[in-house]
Amino acid sequence: MELTELISPEGVIPNLRVASKKQALQELAKCAADLTGLDERVIFDVLLERERLGTTGIGNGIAIPHAKPPNLDRLYGLFARLEKPINFDSLDGQPVDLIFLLLAPEGAGADHLKALARVSRLLRNQRICEQLRRSKDAETLYARLMDSEASRAA
Repeated sequence: MELTELISPEGVIPNLRVASKKQALQELAKCAADLTGLDERVIFDVLLERERLGTTGIGNGIAIPHAKPPNLDRLYGLFARLEKPINFDSLDGQPVDLIFLLLAPEGAGADHLKALARVSRLLRNQRICEQLRRSKDAETLYARLMDSEASRAA
């Protein structure tokens, strides 16, 4: 599962201004609706439902919210760098400032897990996360994500 299959330049938000986890999920659902053509409320509801099962804040300032909304045709990724860190109920108690949203079709069992593993590996790399935190615009963020992909393949 390659990042280029998950995320496009339009799926990068360089300076998301939110004050809470719920507001972050609402804004991400709005952006995801534009990318996928699905209803924003449907996306938001499945993200909230997933968060009720357990936080997707994995630690070190990173969250990977993910869900399987109905009627999705393929995997979609969306990356956001937050203007200010927020409480995301993360496992380590630290606030989150990097979010990678992953949406998958309802029947995408193995592909969904491969995509989650790929994103998790990427964001566990402290050097890459530092570069993402220093990047200020969508083009640079997307390039950093794709550079990490290229270096992984090399």
